[in-house]
Amino acid sequence: MVQVDEVIGRQLHSDVALVNQIGHYIVGSGGKRIRPRLLLMAAAALGHHGPRAHTLAAVVEFIHTATLLHDDVVDESNLRRGRQTANAMFGNAAAVLVGD
Repeated sequence: MVQVDEVIGRQLHSDVALVNQIGHYIVGSGGKRIRPRLLLMAAAALGHHGPRAHTLAAVVEFIHTATLLHDDVVDESNLRRGRQTANAMFGNAAAVLVGD
């Protein structure tokens, strides 16, 4: 999972400071990364290892995170995993922008 987290970290960079801030806040909130783990296990079972599998696992995590961002806006949630949601901290528009 270290390699997947490295891919995620590299992809979080943006020239827009607020996007950087929200991206790092969301990724830093933790989570079990179940979906990327399942993808890596399925890939390994089929004989696929390495950077391509790590990239695809990161993509799966980004998609999952995007759905959480949008879900929190729609549900008007203020907490997720014991922390303020991105929309509670940065506003709905910023949360949707990063989710997109």
